[in-house]
Amino acid sequence: MTIFFVTFGVIVFLVCIMAIGVIFGRRPIVGSCRGYDALGAECGAGCRTPCAKRRAVIARAREAANVEMNAD
Repeated sequence: MTIFFVTFGVIVFLVCIMAIGVIFGRRPIVGSCRGYDALGAECGAGCRTPCAKRRAVIARAREAANVEMNAD
């Protein structure tokens, strides 16, 4: 049972350290294979042509990312 608690504690510690890095402005954690970008999909559902509502959300996210990059 001790091994379980030590392992659980280490995992929780590592997750907290990663969360702190994201909170303090580092880039978000991303996969090494670029996720949906590698598939050519523009949305999380795998759509190649997202609906108008989804396109608006994507556009706002891109604008926010550009504002953050220009602020540095």
